Amino acid sequence: MGKEKKTESYNNDSGSYNYKMFKCFNRKFKINEVTPTDDVRDAFCQFAVGGGGGGGGGTDGDSSDGDGSSGVMGAEQLCSFLDDHQGESGTTVAEAQRLIDEVIRRRHHVTRFTRHGLDLDDFFNFLFYDDLNPPITPHVHQDMTAPLSHYFIYTGHNSYLTGNQLSSDCSEVPVIKALQRGVRVIELDLWPNSTGTDINVLHGRTLTTPVPLIKCLKSIRDYAFSSSPYPVIITLEDHLTPDLQAKVAEMATQIFGQMLYYPESDSLVEFPSPASLLHRIIISTKPPKEYLESRNPIVKQKDNNVSPSSEEETPRTEEIQTLESMLFDQDFESKSDSDQEDEEASEDQKPAYKRLITIHAGKPKGTVKEEMKVVVDKVRRLSLSEQELDRTCSSNSQDVVRFTQRNLLRIYPKGTRFNSSNYKPLIGWTHGAQMIAFNMQGYGKSLWLMHGMFRANGGCGYVKKPNFLMKKGFHDEVFDPRKKLPVKETLKVKVYMGDGWRMDFSHTHFDAYSPPDFYTKMFIVGVPADNAKKKTKIIEDNWYPIWDEEFSFPLTVPELALLRIEVREYDMSEKDDFGGQTCLPVAELRPGIRSVPLYDKKGEKMKSVRLLMRFIFE
Repeated sequence: MGKEKKTESYNNDSGSYNYKMFKCFNRKFKINEVTPTDDVRDAFCQFAVGGGGGGGGGTDGDSSDGDGSSGVMGAEQLCSFLDDHQGESGTTVAEAQRLIDEVIRRRHHVTRFTRHGLDLDDFFNFLFYDDLNPPITPHVHQDMTAPLSHYFIYTGHNSYLTGNQLSSDCSEVPVIKALQRGVRVIELDLWPNSTGTDINVLHGRTLTTPVPLIKCLKSIRDYAFSSSPYPVIITLEDHLTPDLQAKVAEMATQIFGQMLYYPESDSLVEFPSPASLLHRIIISTKPPKEYLESRNPIVKQKDNNVSPSSEEETPRTEEIQTLESMLFDQDFESKSDSDQEDEEASEDQKPAYKRLITIHAGKPKGTVKEEMKVVVDKVRRLSLSEQELDRTCSSNSQDVVRFTQRNLLRIYPKGTRFNSSNYKPLIGWTHGAQMIAFNMQGYGKSLWLMHGMFRANGGCGYVKKPNFLMKKGFHDEVFDPRKKLPVKETLKVKVYMGDGWRMDFSHTHFDAYSPPDFYTKMFIVGVPADNAKKKTKIIEDNWYPIWDEEFSFPLTVPELALLRIEVREYDMSEKDDFGGQTCLPVAELRPGIRSVPLYDKKGEKMKSVRLLMRFIFE
């Protein structure tokens, strides 16, 4: 972007933009009219009546100007197009007519009552409406009756933080935003307040400012199902005394009421399904530990009445003062409250708090390999840091896959990610880990991948794991993520054009002296063999770039592949400007010509910006 003082204007009469340089020179750029591409025109001509292609037997029109552009596409013809060209079998004539009526309503206010079909421009605009022609299936379509362990689950980490991990405010607002986005696992760290009489939520042993637990619980109650009816799991990092644990149980019971689900037995043999837990809230944490005051009063003084049930690394107060030393302190990444001695509650003193725990959790006390031994009559949740996952997958990758077939595996960011950045989620997903805990305020490419994965299955927060991750062979063998596989299918992506930047940005946002120079980058992110990147040519000085380029991506494991798309504006002197991004699960892509909406850096959908693309699987 230019730095000199500048002005610009839009000349509506001449259909051009004027850019002034140095208050002396005037540059005028003509606005190119957006017209259908050849593929769009050919598709219309093939299916429209009077378009030269027979129109699928329709009778809504019979005129033609020779190139087919004056034809009309009625409900029957649109049905044929959606079935034959877009792969949407099962569309009824009534549904097609509703689409036509909606397009006409948006485009023709005066003549909408006399129009019953689409002309070429209407058809072109229909293809560009991302709500009518989305790139992925917009509703829940997967089997939701399998146990929870069969699903990837949209998971947050330290869900209450507004910014960095050391000094930002704690608030219920990030919890609300996460739930509205579809996150299904909310993490709360529970600590006694300064008087020891109530419970706060904060990142322990840091400078983060606390928020009362009751605020977070009420927010979860009010927003849990604002975007999805499927269960919300609250993972608790508990640093409380037994009295405060009892208070948590009372709060949860009173606030959630019938929404709160907990089993009758102490432990589950198999997890319930998402479908069986509609509009229910469940709690996951380590079972509470009884203190040893009766046997050893020194323990009470030593631990200051705090329960040793944290699963994650927590910075120590003295370490906060020297952040540089923390970066190189290996103990910081390995020490955890959970390394202390655990004492199970006696059978005759089971608190109400323990009864509310549906998913029993823990962190490895010995070797991870030992912890991942599958128990036949019990399921549980295990938490590993991203470094522990890397080490375990390098040496025991199939053990991880085997464990996640029945149990839940949660992966959390390493303790040195002070700025709330995130890690690469694919290694966890390829090994079947259900809960990849992310900092939802840690904007960046890793979070874009998380957004992309959970756009699948209607954005409900639960995505069914591929069948190969759940299968066992005759000799108990499971999927080996390290094994190289042959190409299963090839995804062909054609990028036609883009539109909407002129409506969402000022005309000098990208370049002070001329219209923008857009190009599109595409990435396949999946198993290592599938990773790839492609780039279109740069279209200079045009708010409506037309690339019309096709790219091929051979895929060995398409079920776990994500297509990440990013539009940039070329800048000779500075870093290329950001023009929008999205990420889509390859397994969910709908074939045919599709409208692909773009999002900003924080993952918020842009109002007008979208691409017209085509997807073909071979």
